[in-house]
Amino acid sequence: MKQISEELSAALAGEALTLCLCWRLTRADGLVIGVTEHDRALLVEGVTYEPGAAVEAGRFTQSAGLKPGRGAAGGVLSAQAITEADLDAGLWDGCRVDVYRVDWTAPELGSIPIWTGFLSEISRGATGAFEAELVSLKAELERPVGRVLQKRCDAVLGDERCGVVDVAGRTCDQRFETCQNDFANTENYRGFPHMPGMDFVLAGPAAGRNDGGKR
Repeated sequence: MKQISEELSAALAGEALTLCLCWRLTRADGLVIGVTEHDRALLVEGVTYEPGAAVEAGRFTQSAGLKPGRGAAGGVLSAQAITEADLDAGLWDGCRVDVYRVDWTAPELGSIPIWTGFLSEISRGATGAFEAELVSLKAELERPVGRVLQKRCDAVLGDERCGVVDVAGRTCDQRFETCQNDFANTENYRGFPHMPGMDFVLAGPAAGRNDGGKR
């Protein structure tokens, strides 16, 4: 848990609150951008938060259990911090978002953590604005790890994992027989065709030769 300085605690206890939201956006490529709802730039703990409504204040929820908390944010694509080209290139997908409250009269006092999560789904409107769904760090607990064991192939015909080059006018139903007979590509088959099915798992012992363990 982050410790709040005594000076900032005293400012919070005062009658006149001069707080604003600051957002630190950290992309997967390492780029860090700070934006604030305040009308001037704020230097907080080594990060400069620029004004300009690049991101507007949203709503944040947390859950008591392992269910991910949710949030929402909005902004303007013309802002220098978040460009339409970068959004189209997917550079903001999965971006980490740290939201803080800061005393804009004394940003050197530090910040108060409000919410931490990731950008999940980003959509754009006809007016040039964008909306982003946010999920908390708990969403990482729901991320699938590893592969699903299934009889059919999970590769896409013609992709790197499949390896088939000539795909013009051809389709694949992901069955082992199709991979073997139509494409001669069983060495790249990404399924488990010989995996026992539920009938095998649920089948009981054979009745004809069941001797109760006697020899």
